[in-house]
Amino acid sequence: MSDDFNGVYAHGVEGIAHELRQECLDEAKELVSELDLCLDDFRHERIEADELLSKVSRTALKLRVQAGNVGLRLLGTVAHRLEDFIVNAKALPPGAADDLQVFIDRLEDITDGRLALDSDAGQVVRDLPAKVGFSESDIEVRNIEVMLVMLHGTANHYVERELQQCGYRVHTVTTTFEALPMIVRTQPDFLIISAIMPELDGIDLAIGLSAMPATRNIPLALITSLDDSDEHLSYLPSNTSVIHKGPSFGDDLFKALDNHFLI
Repeated sequence: MSDDFNGVYAHGVEGIAHELRQECLDEAKELVSELDLCLDDFRHERIEADELLSKVSRTALKLRVQAGNVGLRLLGTVAHRLEDFIVNAKALPPGAADDLQVFIDRLEDITDGRLALDSDAGQVVRDLPAKVGFSESDIEVRNIEVMLVMLHGTANHYVERELQQCGYRVHTVTTTFEALPMIVRTQPDFLIISAIMPELDGIDLAIGLSAMPATRNIPLALITSLDDSDEHLSYLPSNTSVIHKGPSFGDDLFKALDNHFLI
């Protein structure tokens, strides 16, 4: 199993950090195994969907937090995708159990060493199932990754559903500080950032992303209730699309996607 932690920790600390990462991987392996058994129980109707969803949610959150604490970035990224995959789900649509199995298999690949820790996260997440919302018979999922940097709520749910109906693969990150490394690692095809976010505003994040070589070519849009004349919008890079909340939302979203050749 390879990694990319050389030089990250001070001399004398690398050994401790390696032990902590290995302990995290060992515990993650147990958690994923338990989750696999839980999914098997659901398939054989020994437990209900709500119990499975609760187990998935708890396990994904625990894996994401623990992986983040010791720098296991790929494990944390996949766990975050699993967490977002079932967020707000009240039931499992047809085929969702098979989709969950793919997540479990990929987590097992990481914890067992079959998938290197320094693997391309962007490719790994694109091979994961699209978020729960529609069965394959409803929507043809396109290989276009859209990341929403928004708080969970009505607005996020609405934007997400609109994009899902167009077949886009949609993933939500709820803090700007968490979004930044996730964007660098996974290189989404399109970003939609809420202007008002805790700690660091979406406008500041958009400015930063457009300035950095690693992210400046990622198309992005800002979703806001601010009027076009608001001076805050004048700070945005010229290539940033603006999607207004309200009656013009649909037209603005279509225009933003069309401007970046994603229609």
